[in-house]
Amino acid sequence: MTENLYPAFGILLVDDEPAWLRSLSLTLESSAGITNTSLCQDSRQVLGLLDGGGIGLVLLDLTMPHLSGEEVLKEISERHPAVAVIVISGLNQVETAVRCMKSGAFDYFVKTDEEDRIVGGVLRAVRMMELQRENLEMSSRLVSGELRHPEAFTGIVTGDRSMLALFSYVEAVAKSPQPLLITGESGVGKELVARAAHRLSGCRGKLVTVNVAGLDDTVFADTLFGHVRGAFTGAEQARRGMVEEAADGTLFLDEIGDLSIPSQVKLLRLLQEGEYFPLGSDLPKRLRARVIVATHQDLPAREGTGAFRRDLYYRLRTHQVHVPPLRERRGDIPLLLDHFLEEAARDLGKKKPTPPQGLAQFLSTYGFPGNVRELKAMVYDAVSVHRDRMLSMDSFVKAVERAAPQAGGAPSPAPRQNPFSGFAELPTFGDAAGFLVMEALERAGGNQTLAARLLGISQPALSKRLKMLKG
Repeated sequence: MTENLYPAFGILLVDDEPAWLRSLSLTLESSAGITNTSLCQDSRQVLGLLDGGGIGLVLLDLTMPHLSGEEVLKEISERHPAVAVIVISGLNQVETAVRCMKSGAFDYFVKTDEEDRIVGGVLRAVRMMELQRENLEMSSRLVSGELRHPEAFTGIVTGDRSMLALFSYVEAVAKSPQPLLITGESGVGKELVARAAHRLSGCRGKLVTVNVAGLDDTVFADTLFGHVRGAFTGAEQARRGMVEEAADGTLFLDEIGDLSIPSQVKLLRLLQEGEYFPLGSDLPKRLRARVIVATHQDLPAREGTGAFRRDLYYRLRTHQVHVPPLRERRGDIPLLLDHFLEEAARDLGKKKPTPPQGLAQFLSTYGFPGNVRELKAMVYDAVSVHRDRMLSMDSFVKAVERAAPQAGGAPSPAPRQNPFSGFAELPTFGDAAGFLVMEALERAGGNQTLAARLLGISQPALSKRLKMLKG
């Protein structure tokens, strides 16, 4: 199996000295993990290689036979303006550097500069090119609004427009090496979004999930970075960390908002430097995985109180999606209900039951503080005790009644307008009861059984009320 190359576009190294080319190539690979490089010793071949496509960055020497580096730079600027050029020359001349920058060079270095300075300049150019390509990709996909790979989202049952827009965004940024931040309440399906992003990323490695909530600093570092033998008491053997397990794949860190400040510092270094140290080791290892993080916490609020580092927050939010709660996409409830009925019946070895008429309407009146996870639990509980062909609504009603006293801390919809504010005189109790009955029937879609449950009365009592209204 071929190794994934980094970056996604090629980097062409041009110099007539083969020893320098090999040295620079090895330095870029060992210091920055850059492996997608090509070597060229003849400056006359550069434009032909660029015409073939796939090259995004050129590292160019100036003093070469046949065509000088400055001539090649001018030709690249005219024929391939989207290709960035970094000049790495043996000449330390200010006038030459100024001419190159005016001709379109991204940066200028001297071969005698420190390796870290040259590597840093190459990484800056790579990140600039990546951002440019991401912006173009996102613009084209978001404008079209069409998913190229809808199969990646088959695990998420929805027909909501906000969710479909979220899918388009995730598909657009899936191949980006920058972190992806997924926010949303517990139970909305943040891990499913992370799995979809991993499938779309093209990474050949696996998705490694780590829930970091409750991990102290030492356990966090050991879990992510691993340790060498003898790093601490009891470390009799070396252990690979989750970062290494996710190499060439995706590292998904869930509940990132609960990290301690010392652990946040370690994560920030991992993301900024692209390297980490296993516990007890002085030799750094390169980060070779895409990082996706998720949280149900309000990170801006935690950052405002000092509980979350500002620099880490802005590092994580390069790409960000918010998964809306179920109460904001009630149209998905019938779809999810049918999906979970089929799934529960299959898992429990039963025939899929027929839901009672009005069940979806009844569930749509509930706020679901536990979101999709809560709905799934309701369905599994109802199917597990199901006996007849028609599914009983009692299990759902009891679940809602049990949850009602505990839902005080859950987010609630905006308060409804006073229904009597338009009346010059207050209605009588009889009139108010009539208004309440008609509202319940409207919400229940004309289903009297469901309307009676919404009102907390029996169906005979509702029928009596209706007869009184008609009279």
